[in-house]
Amino acid sequence: MLIQPRPKRSLLETVLLFEILQGMALTLKRLFSKPVTRQYPDEKRQPFLGFRGKHALVRDPQTGESSCVACLRCATVCPSQCIYIRYHEEEGSGRRVVDRYDIEALRCIYCGYCAEVCPVNAIVLTESYEYSAYDRQTNYFDRGRLLNNWDAFVKESGHDPVAYVNPFWRPRGVDEATLAGPRRRKVPEEWTRAGQPVGRLCRSQDSEVLAEGVQR
Repeated sequence: MLIQPRPKRSLLETVLLFEILQGMALTLKRLFSKPVTRQYPDEKRQPFLGFRGKHALVRDPQTGESSCVACLRCATVCPSQCIYIRYHEEEGSGRRVVDRYDIEALRCIYCGYCAEVCPVNAIVLTESYEYSAYDRQTNYFDRGRLLNNWDAFVKESGHDPVAYVNPFWRPRGVDEATLAGPRRRKVPEEWTRAGQPVGRLCRSQDSEVLAEGVQR
């Protein structure tokens, strides 16, 4: 970048305070321009799909309880260690039953790793962003509150709780064959690997891998 020194002001510009007049002209111009400030909370912006907001546990429509299987992947991958899970195993079947599922939202960095690694789509960062509080306990979500967060999100957003798919459950470009069974839900074509707008390289790589497999 070429840096040029400012030209020396003339006597007339110094006397007439030309730079101050320029600043006032800019202020006057902005005064009559279209405002860009959103008058919140009267004017609320619609969040984009996949916005990382209030945590929720997805309610199983058949059982009415959480879909969580206590695999502990979310708690293991969480970089801020804000997820706490306790479970017990049923006698005979050995199935894990969740006794406690807590999230300390004030420690969360909203990376979305928990939703990304969950094999059954049990945890989600909803598009709800209005949950500020005056005390810490309000944003400490136990299992009951997390399920209520899901119910409130479904009601407010109008999403079908059965057909809803969060982008963190099915990241763009991920091959469906690598996903667990419960995660293989119908998604828009642009979410799939073949439907990526910049997926030519992916398709060419797939063709090379396929050709190499045929040769072998």
